[in-house]
Amino acid sequence: MPGIDFLLAALTPLNLLLAFGGVVAGTVVGALPGLTATMAVAVLIPLTFSLEPASALIMMGAIYTGAIYGGAYSAILINTPGTPSAIATTFEGYPMAKRGDGDLAVTLACIASVFGGLVGAAFLLGLAPPLANVALAFGPVEYFWLAIFGLTLIASLSEGNLMKGLIGACLGLLLSCVGVAEISSDIRFTFGTKVLLGGIETVSALIGLYCLPVLIDLVATPGRHLKITHESKGFRFKEALGISWRHKMNLVRSSVIGTIVGILPGAGGSIASLVAYSEARRSSKRSKYFGTGEPEGVQATESANNATVGGGFIPTLVLGIPGTPPDAVILGALLIQGVRTGPNLFTQGEGSIVYTFIFGLFLATILMLPTGLVIGRYAYRTIVTLPKALLVPGVAFMTIIGTYAIRNSVSDVFLMIILGVVGWVLNRFGFSASPIVLGLILGPIAEQGFVQAWTIGAATENLAGMFFGRPISLGIIAFIFISLFYPVVRERWIERRSRRHGT
Repeated sequence: MPGIDFLLAALTPLNLLLAFGGVVAGTVVGALPGLTATMAVAVLIPLTFSLEPASALIMMGAIYTGAIYGGAYSAILINTPGTPSAIATTFEGYPMAKRGDGDLAVTLACIASVFGGLVGAAFLLGLAPPLANVALAFGPVEYFWLAIFGLTLIASLSEGNLMKGLIGACLGLLLSCVGVAEISSDIRFTFGTKVLLGGIETVSALIGLYCLPVLIDLVATPGRHLKITHESKGFRFKEALGISWRHKMNLVRSSVIGTIVGILPGAGGSIASLVAYSEARRSSKRSKYFGTGEPEGVQATESANNATVGGGFIPTLVLGIPGTPPDAVILGALLIQGVRTGPNLFTQGEGSIVYTFIFGLFLATILMLPTGLVIGRYAYRTIVTLPKALLVPGVAFMTIIGTYAIRNSVSDVFLMIILGVVGWVLNRFGFSASPIVLGLILGPIAEQGFVQAWTIGAATENLAGMFFGRPISLGIIAFIFISLFYPVVRERWIERRSRRHGT
């Protein structure tokens, strides 16, 4: 275990300033729809080239951490995830804001983000080398089953109508097939236009399906965007802290889920938050109220997606395999700095750099608490009091700029608008955007894993063993069945128990 000297190295005035500035910059960028954590790190990374490697890493880690948390602001206040990892935060955060508890939701998100970030950093500090082996054990078939496990969340997102949820998920899966196939390079569903060759960009679709319907409703309804049911109570920190303590096991479970998913290369915070949300809903005593603004849902998603920061650094530093997309950018910056990642990184000369960075990550996560509370309070007050004549054009401008900035493509902006209108129409008929987005995100992961696993199984003449003969795959399949059937069994058990007590 590293000594106190690395902690002192992280606490130098320069590193403190870099950690604070990185958290603020990341939070602001992450709060803007379309400007993802990957983009935040990539845009600000040139500022680190003149710094020492440890200081550069601390700043990049702080930007990453702040951006992941910043996505919660727009997810809660305008129902638009600032980053893909905040998709599940909209499920409970926005209903809380609509009933007048937006300030409480933002504070809950901040506390959960800090807790999850600390858990992820603790795993990175204490268990990096052994946990990195978990990432190596995952092959194509495990990613396929993991994507299927994520799709079982459709039952939770269907808002009482499973058939409409399944139809929405199928639409999302179809959208994920547009463009050039990742494995076979087949061109699919482009209808002869070059615009669709690159496929439907996930963040652009996310902005359109979530944000545009809200903007249309804002224009169509005369009332306020968010209700104000009480005078401003400030941060509501004590209330949020009490809720967090009552549901501490939810925080711990979700943070561990986020760390483990973060270790898996390419999985990222969006899958982590969805899995954590599903588990929180499955195990909650108030599961039937999920979707109406349950604080447990906000806690689960925000603790999980911030835990992926520390989890994602485990394969990045130990194996040189990026755990999440922002880690790929940070890995490139490390190579520019002359730091070579690998199994011996923690024991050779660069060990001091890595441990100083890990303590700096702890520092940045702790700084996120006061920074996030202050920014969150003013963000909430601004959104609540801002007239619609300013709010709607401002949000619309940010969505267009954010969508264009992803691939510098005007076509993405048009696709975003088209999907937004389609999403608004579908919403009128009771179709939620969440299953569509879930299918769009998990579709490529499931397809790539399935095709690769099928190819390997066919080549070895062992298809059944490939899909059903690996221990990790069997474990994930077991979780799939639990996720599918536990709610039904639990509901019947509760009904039987209530009838028995009633008689």
